[in-house]
Amino acid sequence: QVQLIESGGGLVQAGGSLRLSCAASDRTFSRYTMGWFRQAPGKEREFVAAIHWSGGTTYYGDSVKGRFTMSRDNAKNTVYLQMNSLKSEDTAVYYCAKARIAFSTTQTISAASFFGSWGQGTQVTVSS
Repeated sequence: QVQLIESGGGLVQAGGSLRLSCAASDRTFSRYTMGWFRQAPGKEREFVAAIHWSGGTTYYGDSVKGRFTMSRDNAKNTVYLQMNSLKSEDTAVYYCAKARIAFSTTQTISAASFFGSWGQGTQVTVSS
């Protein structure tokens, strides 16, 4: 299956910023909607953000709207998650995900079942 490798996680103080990256070993990367999810201990997996395969539309979970920005660089087979104004509640393992099908026409993405490939995750810890 496609390999997704997240990087950029770490320890940051509340109010600070981090930029996560997800590199894909996929020649057809540009055809797929990509997403970010997170999961904290004892909590369900939470939708964070997604970007349409065209790169023209992004979607965000309510808890991160206005603070996080997702983008993609198809030439590098990489997606990014810029996280600003971080809060302790953002502490979690962040996972990159790739949609199951290419050229999806789905307009709103929030279900994990829409994605078929997942990275190993990168830990983000926000201290307050």
